[in-house]
Formats: sequence, structure tokens, C-alpha cells
Amino acid sequence: MADNENKLKQAAAIKYDPGLASAPVLAAFGEGYMAQKIVDIAKESGVPVLPDPSLASVLSKVSIGDEISPDMYEAVAKVLAFVAEVDRRYSERIKSY
Repeated sequence: MADNENKLKQAAAIKYDPGLASAPVLAAFGEGYMAQKIVDIAKESGVPVLPDPSLASVLSKVSIGDEISPDMYEAVAKVLAFVAEVDRRYSERIKSY
């Protein structure tokens, strides 16, 4: 990836623990090099990555550690559905062994 492209890239990480928060929380956000580090760490940790520049842009308006506001629930629901699908596929693969 060219340096210019890397500077424009954004990445966000959200976490959701219903026992601790009533909504998902922004865990990390970065641009350029930091965005790539967020993606790299997620992949190394086995965390699903959903490439969605428009969602990252929306999440850029949230402060790290803050809950996602209700007007962002629809966008974040896309991420949660993606993660649920990845988890389902993983569970099916485990069961087949």
C-alpha cells in the first residue's frame, strides 16, 4: 500500500459486553499507520475484520471508551451480524472435526 493511501485509511475496534455496558464501546480508533496496526492486531488475535470505510468514518466521531450512541446502532448492528456469522461458521467447523 502506498504511503498516501495508508494515511487515509481508518480503522476502529468495538467491544460489547452486555454485563458491563448497555451498548457497544469504541475500543480503538486510528488513521494511517495506527489503523493498520489495529487491523494487524485484530487479525493476529483471530478477531474478525470487516472492511467498511464508511463505518470507520462514522465511528471516528466517538471518543475511545465511550458507548456507541443510539443513532449509530444500525451501522454497528452490521458489524455484530458479521461477527455472529463468523462465530457460527467457526463453530460449525469445530463440530465437524
